[in-house]
Amino acid sequence: MPVTITPETFTMVNFDAARIKGIVERLLPDIGLPTDASVTVNIDERVPLGRAEVVSTDPIVIDVEGGALEHPKLPRQLSDEGTADIVGRLLLTVRDRLDPAFGDVPADKDLSLAHASAWDVYGVGRLARRGYRAQRQRRLYAFRNRHGFTDTADAAFDELWNGVDLTWAQIVAISDRAAASRVSV
Repeated sequence: MPVTITPETFTMVNFDAARIKGIVERLLPDIGLPTDASVTVNIDERVPLGRAEVVSTDPIVIDVEGGALEHPKLPRQLSDEGTADIVGRLLLTVRDRLDPAFGDVPADKDLSLAHASAWDVYGVGRLARRGYRAQRQRRLYAFRNRHGFTDTADAAFDELWNGVDLTWAQIVAISDRAAASRVSV
């Protein structure tokens, strides 16, 4: 399985490239991507922030700021659960984009915050069902911030979280329905 982690040796954080590689290799079959998929995870250890993005789907290339993989209570230490959460969610978006049945998704830069949040909920819900750590309340709060603090939004969240084989059009429809229920003040 051609998984590459860069850098191979970390000097500013106490990360282990082999550990990260093992997490990615475990995620691939769990998510339904080919185990021989070419995956590169570029980690900018100089940046303690949490940005993470897919920069290519073929080959799969993920860029991550070091803070995204850090243990929240142990600065500069790798969080295995956090790494699986971040990289797993991104690999699920790759899987979705590569699946013709999922439908055409706009480029990440063209996604609305509401639609991106809804897709995140769908992805993390799938990770949770595969036994990975899920921060359900964190995702619910982020979803409510984009869709409103309403019963309709909460029902939409549950539909996405528990969703199986949803398409991009279904995710957008669920998100738009929830956002439309926002109470204007």
